[in-house]
Amino acid sequence: MQTEALEEATLGAGCFWCIEAVLQELDGVESVVSGYSGGRVPGHPTYREVCSGLTGHAEVVRVRFNPERISFRDLLVVFLSTHDPTTLNRQGADRGTQYRSVIFHHNKEQEKTARGVIEEMQPYFPERIVTEVSPLSNFYEADPEHQEFYRRNPGMGYCRVVIDPKLRKLRELFADRLKKHV
Repeated sequence: MQTEALEEATLGAGCFWCIEAVLQELDGVESVVSGYSGGRVPGHPTYREVCSGLTGHAEVVRVRFNPERISFRDLLVVFLSTHDPTTLNRQGADRGTQYRSVIFHHNKEQEKTARGVIEEMQPYFPERIVTEVSPLSNFYEADPEHQEFYRRNPGMGYCRVVIDPKLRKLRELFADRLKKHV
């Protein structure tokens, strides 16, 4: 049996629980792992350290996807459409550099695609897109309690108030991109 070559993307859109829940529903996305990237403090940071805003890390997800089923470009269109990429260092009530909108590119091709998608999508936003585009330098996986958060806690207040509206938007705008069993 031939296995299909997967690619990786590392994306931050505020709280990693939100973007994890959204991207897990996309056809072609094989796995989504919550974690931290982009920090200036060496070593594996804790959730508490990242939440302090002092490490420079962003809450992100590492996405493994099949480019034959969803392109990096299309992944970025969904990403930019399901959070507010025009707010600097915040999403909703979450504030600080750890909640910034960011695309950590894995290579020059991803960087070029990211910049192109941002330019292409800018006319759809009333404010300037401030999503950071930076090279990936590290990725630290978050603790197990932060993985699959929405799937394990769909009735939690945060999930119902913050994540459910993002999922409704995803399902409305990108119904043709969703996994068939979701």
